[in-house]
Amino acid sequence: MHKSTSAALAVLIFISTAVFADNKAPWGHGKLTPTEYKPQKVVYDVTTGKPEIMDHVLDRASYLSTITGADPFDQSIVLVLHGSAIKFFAIENTGNYQKMLTRAESLVSGEVLKLKMCKLAAEAQGYKPEDIHGFVELVPMGDAEIITLQYEEDHAYMQ
Repeated sequence: MHKSTSAALAVLIFISTAVFADNKAPWGHGKLTPTEYKPQKVVYDVTTGKPEIMDHVLDRASYLSTITGADPFDQSIVLVLHGSAIKFFAIENTGNYQKMLTRAESLVSGEVLKLKMCKLAAEAQGYKPEDIHGFVELVPMGDAEIITLQYEEDHAYMQ
C-alpha cells in the first residue's frame, strides 16, 4: 500500500470513529411504518398472578381493539383466564383489585373483549361460579376453550 493510501485510510478511520463517538445514534432513528389493521380474532392465554402484568394484558387487548377499528361485529378479543389470574376476578378479592376490575368490566360491557375463565382451574382454587364476578364467563376447561377459539373460530393465539 502506498503511503498516501495508508494516510488517507487512517484519516477516514479517524473521521468515521469520531463521527460514531459523537453520535448517540450512528445508525439513525427508528421509523414508524403507517399501517392499517383489519379487525382481528385473538385469544389471549392469561395465567399471570401479577397485577401489573394483568393490567398490561388489558392495555394490549384494549389497544388492539382501538387500532383495528373497535368493531364488535367484525372482531373478537377473548382473554381466557386460568392459573394465578383467577384470583383477580374472585368476589372476595374485589377490594384488592378494584381499579383493575372496574376497567375489565368496562371493557367487557363496552364489547371490546370477553373474559372467559377455566371452571376447572377455579374449582381447584376453591372458587365456584357464584364466587366470580358476573362479567366473567366460566367455561368447562380453559385449554379446550383456547383450542376451540384457535382451530374452530380462527382466533390467533397470544400470551
